[in-house]
Amino acid sequence: MSVTVSPISAEVGVQITGLAGHQLADPTLAADTRKYLDEHGVVIYREAHIRDADLVALSRLLGEVVVAPMGGQQDFPEVSAISLDPAQSTLAAYRTGTFYWHIDGANDLVPQKATLLTALEVATEGGDTEFASLYAAYDSLSAEDKAQYAELRVVHSFAATQRLINPDASDKIRASWGKVPSREHPLVWTRRNGRKSLLVGTTADHIVGWPEDESRALLDRLLDWATQPRFSLRHQWSRGDLVLWDNTGILHRAQPYTAASRRLMHRTTLVGEEAVA
Repeated sequence: MSVTVSPISAEVGVQITGLAGHQLADPTLAADTRKYLDEHGVVIYREAHIRDADLVALSRLLGEVVVAPMGGQQDFPEVSAISLDPAQSTLAAYRTGTFYWHIDGANDLVPQKATLLTALEVATEGGDTEFASLYAAYDSLSAEDKAQYAELRVVHSFAATQRLINPDASDKIRASWGKVPSREHPLVWTRRNGRKSLLVGTTADHIVGWPEDESRALLDRLLDWATQPRFSLRHQWSRGDLVLWDNTGILHRAQPYTAASRRLMHRTTLVGEEAVA
């Protein structure tokens, strides 16, 4: 089978067919993958059927790999199982938070660089993954909006997401959320190379110094702006697909699915390379 590289849209995503398994754990291909990641934000290798050993090898060629603090595979602690089934994942109870738009590690000074996710089993209902480019969303703002947003700072918190998942939580549970450290970031993330993106998502709790209602209104409006169809894509999984995305500039969320749906993913994560500034 010949290798085909096809951009999905002008704003986000590239799809590659014709490569599988150990072929992906190659230095030259990894260099190409990193280039596609920088250019397109989301890289989809269709039906790659990559095993854990090659997934880890590819991840190491792309950057430093996070060793999962909990739930890593016995032979490959860098690999986490993603499932709502407690028998498959020790963190299953927390996975419903992925049904909301977010970047991973938004509460960190240096968010994770990228995520690699491969499908071992696909959902019988739901379970697609959506992506939205925060780079393209920023670039398409008016000059007036860019000037205003350059001065704003936003507090990101664990509690902001948990309130969506569990709006009727008790005071005790809410107090436990508050024990997780929050982080203040600029609304616009400027990279060392000058590239800029919005930094929004469900972790965005409030704008520093703004009234609560005005703060919420702007954050909601910007999330709606960033996730509109022209900046986003929806990936319908097939068994064996491998998807990589730039976690720092691409929002993502899973379409809701249930523990009975059989959906099972294996994931590796790359350590962040640049602090939010």
